[in-house]
Amino acid sequence: MVDFRRRIEEKREDLIADLQGCIRIPSVYAQDDSGYPYGKAVQECLEYMLDTARKLGFSVHNMDNKLVWCEYGEGEDLAAVLCHLDVVPEGDGWTVPPYEGLVADGRIYGRGTMDDKGPAMAALYALLALKESGAELKRRVRVIFGLNEETGSADMKYYLKHGGEVPVMGFTPDGEYPVINGEKGLVNETFACRFRQSGEIRLAELEGGEAHNIVPAEAHVRLSCPRELAEQIAAMQEEKITCTLTEDGVRIEAAGVSAHGGTPWEGENAIGRLMLFLNRLPLTGELAGIVRLLAEKIGMECDGASLGIAIADEVSGGLTMNLGVVQGSVQGEECEIHVKLNYRYPVTKSFGDCGPKVEAAFEEAGFRSVSLNHKAGLYMEPDSPLVSRLLEVYARCTGQEATPKCIGGGTYAKMMPNTLAFGPIFPGDEVREHKPDEYMELDRLIDNAEILAQAMYELAR
Repeated sequence: MVDFRRRIEEKREDLIADLQGCIRIPSVYAQDDSGYPYGKAVQECLEYMLDTARKLGFSVHNMDNKLVWCEYGEGEDLAAVLCHLDVVPEGDGWTVPPYEGLVADGRIYGRGTMDDKGPAMAALYALLALKESGAELKRRVRVIFGLNEETGSADMKYYLKHGGEVPVMGFTPDGEYPVINGEKGLVNETFACRFRQSGEIRLAELEGGEAHNIVPAEAHVRLSCPRELAEQIAAMQEEKITCTLTEDGVRIEAAGVSAHGGTPWEGENAIGRLMLFLNRLPLTGELAGIVRLLAEKIGMECDGASLGIAIADEVSGGLTMNLGVVQGSVQGEECEIHVKLNYRYPVTKSFGDCGPKVEAAFEEAGFRSVSLNHKAGLYMEPDSPLVSRLLEVYARCTGQEATPKCIGGGTYAKMMPNTLAFGPIFPGDEVREHKPDEYMELDRLIDNAEILAQAMYELAR
């Protein structure tokens, strides 16, 4: 076993400082006029990582600003580590600045510290430790930094389509230890409904959520209606629902608890809570049908039961559902509502077991599907060579024997052949990805760098 730990500890402060600089860039996907594929901030983060890799002595390759990589070693075959630099929006509820890289109490805070900038920087320094060790390798090791993992993985599709080399073995430090050998099928779908308003209660404003894969912590609606009716609605106060009278009606706010879309039961869906409340009001027309769909077919559910898609298997468990975003736009009497869903089906099931039922329910309420991103499930047998090698690395580094597991989260492993998720979250550690006050413990950052270096070595030697 090569002593990578000592080399990484020697560069501990440099690793932390470089990660801080990366966190300070709010690399959330954006469609803008910058000319860059994923927006100006994501491009800035790409360039930062390129500069960091060059500073550490690596030659780098930029694939059309879609992704970048650096590598070490020689040989015809390739072992790969897939990381990503884009992050989900920071959202509400932070008690520390989301983009400062604050170091306090043995932790580094900020959006991306766990998902996936911390592991990405750890991987870069792991590659440096491997290089400085002079270890003999039979394969090249390539660390790839993607830019679109959170919003569709168009970067990896581009890589494969344009001749990017496929690894013989690889992993992505964007999941959990000891190793993820199964990932549920992942569906992000956006529905839209346009209608003409009627009745006493009319929609003036509707907004909640930030992304498909984040349980929304806040949602609100503003309704225009007669004063007497507005007062009646305002009197219907309940827990985590706030009603406030306005000049022309009432504003209703729902509070929830944010969580990762892959573990929606860890949060409380504010949109679902809002729709359940609205479903008690005397709404009419298309608006009533839309609210009824979202309240009665989804609501606060996490398993798709009311949609008839509560499917499960013994390997990966049950389907999960997250009502991630709702947005309403109003122009005069015309209204359009967009809904973004994220659901994840068991590894032995297929889109056909759930997707058609979801789409049929929305179509019945007047919606049309305007965007569908589907990643089929992933499953690799526990005794396969890649699973076995990564388990051996984890056991040697931690002293803990373990077995592989399946998750609901989706990673680059679905996009790249011969690849599995490996780290960065240790069993029993708090999961902070996609949540307010996201952090990584500094010691865990070093632990990850050591394990990633050992994994690179084992896959390449």
